[in-house]
Amino acid sequence: MKKRLLSTRLSTSLAAGLAVVMLGAGASLAADLPKAVADSGTLRLAIAPNYPPMEFRDPATNALEGFDVDLASAIAGKLGVKVKWEETSFSEMLSALKTGRIDGIMSGMSDLPTRHDTATFIDYLKSGPQFFVRAEDAAQYPDVSAVCGKKVGASRRTSYPKEIAAWSDGHCAGNPVTFVGTEGSADARNQLKQHRIDVAVQGNETLPYVMQQTPGTFHPIGKPISYQYTGLALPMEETGFQKAVAGALDALIADGSYGKLLDKWHLTESGVKKAHINGED
Repeated sequence: MKKRLLSTRLSTSLAAGLAVVMLGAGASLAADLPKAVADSGTLRLAIAPNYPPMEFRDPATNALEGFDVDLASAIAGKLGVKVKWEETSFSEMLSALKTGRIDGIMSGMSDLPTRHDTATFIDYLKSGPQFFVRAEDAAQYPDVSAVCGKKVGASRRTSYPKEIAAWSDGHCAGNPVTFVGTEGSADARNQLKQHRIDVAVQGNETLPYVMQQTPGTFHPIGKPISYQYTGLALPMEETGFQKAVAGALDALIADGSYGKLLDKWHLTESGVKKAHINGED
């Protein structure tokens, strides 16, 4: 009886100690928040909910859903604040961050060096452009080299046109791909289904979700042709804020919450092992 009582007391003591450590870690992260965020208890994040499974509105309820929505809420929880979503057009997000109309951007935004003069990125995902074709044509593409000489479509608003051109230059000597710019990934998929292009490209973080929604329609070819990080964009001057968000992400990775969200949204292959700032370890 005494041994059982001692064991119970030790377990209780250890649990209490762990709770104190976790509380202390959360308080430490919150201490680095900008005053406006700390005072309001609210983190204003820009989002454009048109990029499933990263962010979208549930057709039945109109509620915001997606990996970014879940992860941002989890990060905010570690920081002791709540998220207030600000729907903003993608093209206006960085200017809104620069002028202080929002505190950050969490909307599937790629961490590109050309954006580092406006924002600092806390990278939480790694992905890249993925070739895919109509499922009925899969046998014609035994490997990625079969893409050479084909009409390849992708959103003209992304970095994909340049990446596809670079891949073609490096792999298709004398038989380059013909690039077709589209109005977005949905348009590229439609053109593919209509046989207006031979191959389409979109991020490998979104393709598994699309294939799940439309079984038997598309077939991926090989691996992504390049990789880049997706990050939560924050004001450049807020270095404490950046460290706090990176710390919150690392805490979610350590306690397994991050991995569960990756599994939920079929993004396991795109996960990171630690938070990166502007793509650096």
